Amino acid sequence: RSVLSAPIVVATSIATRTQRLRVGMAVQVLPLNNPLRIAEEVATVDQISGGRFDFGIGRSGSARSYDLYGIPYGESQARFSEALAIILEAWKGERFSYRGDFYQFENATVSPQPYQQPHPPIWMAATTEETFPRVGQMGLPVFVGLRGMDTADLRVHLQAYRKAWQEAGHEGTGNVYLRIPVYAGETEQGAVEEPRGSIRHYFRRQANIQRAGIGRAGAGPAGRRQARADRLANLTYDEILHTKVAFGTAKGLIDRLSQLQEELGLDGIVAELDAGGLIPAERVKRSLHILTHEVMPAFK
Repeated sequence: RSVLSAPIVVATSIATRTQRLRVGMAVQVLPLNNPLRIAEEVATVDQISGGRFDFGIGRSGSARSYDLYGIPYGESQARFSEALAIILEAWKGERFSYRGDFYQFENATVSPQPYQQPHPPIWMAATTEETFPRVGQMGLPVFVGLRGMDTADLRVHLQAYRKAWQEAGHEGTGNVYLRIPVYAGETEQGAVEEPRGSIRHYFRRQANIQRAGIGRAGAGPAGRRQARADRLANLTYDEILHTKVAFGTAKGLIDRLSQLQEELGLDGIVAELDAGGLIPAERVKRSLHILTHEVMPAFK
């Protein structure tokens, strides 16, 4: 189900083939990798790109990924916090030691250092209500989505994020990007019908992911997770179109994204061009062309 099996490798390839494009990834699941290795790989991509790399992080809502790696999902939050602390310390360029519950080492140094100082921009994914104020307190830009919540819920959570941001003394009000499935069609009918099968498959899969975590330590309240799974499994296509995605012609997408930007105070969009993975490649490419040539200019 991964969008990319090796995001850092792909990011490096993109960096070597481009000169002006910023390269971003969302997200690196910190608890499933050694933080010293992550720090070195991210710094290397940042150097290769000449400072054009944005680093997305999270702990993942999929307990199965942890099962495959033999790591208890109940440790995910604590492991995430330790890993992030280590990565930030490693990027300072000085020899350091660390003794935590999960990671211990003496006199480590990371090479190379990031091109961007003090480090590449870090973005953190937030999907549960507890995470939003935590990210705001940390002063990190945030990725959010509409998979497990609607815009009214998300608006409340973003208020908590921005409140925590300001109370922590950070400048500004935070930075929010909305991750959302986007499809641009040549006609209104095509924009609605062409991605139908793929996006329905996507939300069925999301419902199964929610169910898989019910009752697992670290997965949040079982009742909340069950309610999300039921809601995702029972979505009608009309509900998907009006509450979960941005599908339309260029004009329709400009209107839809403008509405979301105003309602949620967004700074940008992370467009999932084929979230379900079932749209033919030529249609995905056509959708991308419409987005880049007809939709994006309206927001510059």
